[in-house]
Amino acid sequence: MHRWSKLFVPTLREAPADAEVASHKFLLRSGYVRQLGAGIYSYLFMGQRSINKIIAIVREEMNTIGQEFLLPGIMPSEIWEQSGRWTSMGQNMFRLQDRKGAWLCLGMTHEEVMTDIARKELRSYKQLPQIWYQIQTKYRDEPRPKAGLLRVRQFIMKDSYSFDLDAASLDESYNKHDQAYRNIFTRSGLQFVAVEADSGAMGGSQSQEFMVYTDAGEDLIASCASCGYAANMEKATSRLSAVTEMEPTGDGLPELVHTPGKAAIADVAEFFQISPASDIKTVAYMAARLSDTGKGKETVWEPVVVFLRGDHFVNETKLMGLVKAGELRPMNGEELEKYFHGPAGYLGPVGLTPVKSVNEPGLKVIADLGLENRKNMAGGANKLDYHFRNVTPGRDFSWTLLADIRNVAEGEGCPECGSPLKVAKAVEVGHIFKLGDRYTESMGARVLDPNGKEVTPIMGCYGIGIERILTASIEQNNDANGFWLPRAIAPFDVVVTVTNISDASLLAAGTEIAEKLEAAGFDVLLDDRDERAGVKFKDADLVGIPFRVNVGKKIAEGKVELVTRASALSVDLEIAELLPALVVASETK
Repeated sequence: MHRWSKLFVPTLREAPADAEVASHKFLLRSGYVRQLGAGIYSYLFMGQRSINKIIAIVREEMNTIGQEFLLPGIMPSEIWEQSGRWTSMGQNMFRLQDRKGAWLCLGMTHEEVMTDIARKELRSYKQLPQIWYQIQTKYRDEPRPKAGLLRVRQFIMKDSYSFDLDAASLDESYNKHDQAYRNIFTRSGLQFVAVEADSGAMGGSQSQEFMVYTDAGEDLIASCASCGYAANMEKATSRLSAVTEMEPTGDGLPELVHTPGKAAIADVAEFFQISPASDIKTVAYMAARLSDTGKGKETVWEPVVVFLRGDHFVNETKLMGLVKAGELRPMNGEELEKYFHGPAGYLGPVGLTPVKSVNEPGLKVIADLGLENRKNMAGGANKLDYHFRNVTPGRDFSWTLLADIRNVAEGEGCPECGSPLKVAKAVEVGHIFKLGDRYTESMGARVLDPNGKEVTPIMGCYGIGIERILTASIEQNNDANGFWLPRAIAPFDVVVTVTNISDASLLAAGTEIAEKLEAAGFDVLLDDRDERAGVKFKDADLVGIPFRVNVGKKIAEGKVELVTRASALSVDLEIAELLPALVVASETK
């Protein structure tokens, strides 16, 4: 049994000014964490107890499907060069040199290390399938650490990796993780949703995220209440309503129109008396891509131009996936002149000559599917103060690729059933990928199949953010006074609060109650501090413990008060009734 008087629980009455989201405020106020630097946190006693409980749940569920490893946190550059990611990871990777000048990195993920083990140890199909996992610290040089533990540079991850002989076996490994994740998040008390997602830097095909809705989230989820469709904005699609086209003028071909000072979409729409949906938006990028220069793979910057409706916005994750880019940046003035011969605000598609494949060097033009079958639109003329009207996509300009490249918007039709979509913020707590042979092929992992033929195993990758479970739970369960955690991940199940420790009979009763609850299997914190009852109640409400037992004057009648933090409901109970009541209450949480 722990006594609060002996613990270090540095609670704060007010959150620091730079703490913006609820979880960040309450993690600091409750004494769970303290910040050391930007995106770098120390976990104090209460926070570490919760983290350990989450890890225990994750480990228990993962042990039903896989084997736990512990891999190095520091890695040589060679294995990342073999996979092709030493360059593509960019500045997100912490790099360093040893005393001999050799390059190393801090582990941000472990596909390369696991594949290195597989290529050295796996020889036959008889050794497959394999599921290996670890729970370990990861490091990423996050450019904008914020929101407490939601965006950090050092964090704890459960990452697992499957090796299978064929697609059917990979499906089984993927589905095992899907079920294990659902068990983990359910046992942790989270309200979550599984959504289609982009694989990002990990690569691969099928990908699914487990998300928790919260205004603190940086991901946007499009979902349909009618059919259950849900997808991350990076993957979401929608059905568009029909647009009333402009009437053509003259011979119906592109007509140059003087539009002085009309550089913005809204100004162009007003000038032509059209909807922004009938204006062609131009977004010009330079994309960083790996290219074989004859001296090995090097990063080169290539022009990529996107055309879409004026009321739509580019989804850069979709775009990077289409053009196989590791990074995007806007074109500068010199580059706009080189590729468009025109100024920003008046850029358009007419007259451009795109390459035929995204794999070719040169100007890549990506047209969004929202332009398909459109006609008589307005667009920049690549000339200061001029636009074209009567522009028909496919007739008046061509593209390298016609693809879904935009963000869906609230109210657009669900791609499955047509009902209006809802768009809301969410936090990612887990992600599962089908990687295929991206790593095993590039790093030379091979096994013999049943026919004695050498084949490349295929992989899956599966991650859970340990701190994300804690922060997401706080985001879902808080009020003005603090937060409450489900019993499974709370630092303690119940706090026994002695309202006045100078009264020996109260302290003795509180101690006896705490000991009995602990003997019955509850994690108990005895608040035996020499503080006013009000201070103790406020601290108990603040620090995430789901139940409080108040031992006060009614002890003379053989009664205590049981407070359920989530509902703020309290009930007076005979001491003999307390344990059964707590058992029932905790089973419903």
